[in-house]
Amino acid sequence: MSNVLHLNRSISTKTMEIRPYLEEDFQAIADIYNESITKGGITMDCCYRSLDDIRSMVDKFDGREIILVGAVDDIGVIGWGIIKRYSDRLGYRVCCETSLYLSLSETNKGYGSRLQKAILQKVREFGYHHVVAKILTSNPESIDFHKKFGFSLVGIQKEIGFYRGKWFDVAIMQLILPEIPPYQSELA
Repeated sequence: MSNVLHLNRSISTKTMEIRPYLEEDFQAIADIYNESITKGGITMDCCYRSLDDIRSMVDKFDGREIILVGAVDDIGVIGWGIIKRYSDRLGYRVCCETSLYLSLSETNKGYGSRLQKAILQKVREFGYHHVVAKILTSNPESIDFHKKFGFSLVGIQKEIGFYRGKWFDVAIMQLILPEIPPYQSELA
């Protein structure tokens, strides 16, 4: 589920380093994700994640999947974004799914935009032509955020999830990168 909690209305003057994850980031990644689970309305996940869960997830990555983290010197990791294959079926090699999570205390400071730009640059480097974001409709700020980066709404999946006693709808958004040709592999 792709998530940015609020539109960035102010810009932080603090420098955020954006880089590929390190094993030492796994706990911070889990903590930020767990914060979204606790808040609700951001992800359909209801199981808190541990350092080992994050390690297990990244151990399954292929060469075109990654987590990028955003870290601020005096705070540490404040957000992360993931690029993962849309499907392992060869025909979908042109498509990925992205998600972004920020520490709730660090929203509205411009960090989400900086991280999203880095994620989309990495998407291009990986050779993806089509990017998908799945966002709970109860999170309109994230939908608006993605529109700011060129994503368009494809449709709404009604009552696709049930959590905490209520139904949730999911907005499917896409971004087409026309400058990126079909990804070539030895099997294509």
